[in-house]
Amino acid sequence: MIRVLVVEDDFRVAQVNAAFAERVPGFNVVGTARSAAEARQLARELSPDLVLLDSYLPDGSGIALLRELEADAILLTAASDAESVRAAFAAGALNYVIKPFTAEQLHERLTAYAQYRAHLAVPTKTLSQEDIDRAFRLLHEGDRPPAAKGQSPVTAKLVGDALRAADGPRSAAELATDLGIARATVQRYLAALAQEGTVRMTLRYGATGRPEHQYEWDRR
Repeated sequence: MIRVLVVEDDFRVAQVNAAFAERVPGFNVVGTARSAAEARQLARELSPDLVLLDSYLPDGSGIALLRELEADAILLTAASDAESVRAAFAAGALNYVIKPFTAEQLHERLTAYAQYRAHLAVPTKTLSQEDIDRAFRLLHEGDRPPAAKGQSPVTAKLVGDALRAADGPRSAAELATDLGIARATVQRYLAALAQEGTVRMTLRYGATGRPEHQYEWDRR
């Protein structure tokens, strides 16, 4: 069970965030704090695995507090300026969710965090670069926007994962063959990924005939 500490100065919002987290299988909210001082005390007493942390606290900055906590943290905050986002990640935040958000949005990110945590569950394991890359992908699996209307989230994930694992640009026809899915179906999902900026689309010129679109996961 993943032990969660909610740090939020608004009592009602803290209750809502705690209720959202409790709905996610494998998560248990062990406490709530309404100030940085209370968060420090509860963190020492409860040893949470994960802190759901607001950046605006009555006695200090949540981002400054983050540097003191010996726990993973996800920011749940109304601060949407680039400086705050950079500072949060520099301080060690694993994710950043802007208020207001839905229970589903938090559920997806917590589920992704649980997968990331499970992947790195053996502290003495020597990790390969592939292990580390996979941990990063798992951590941010919940950050993807929902599938477009008429699209299956399962198929969207299948196509995205196949392209991300590819060792170079792939065409819709090549991915369709690999996955056993109709080329037109794969093409629709690739076009959606390209539109949201997740993949890059270029042209492949052969010796003869029309150029073919090819797609590559944007790793920047």
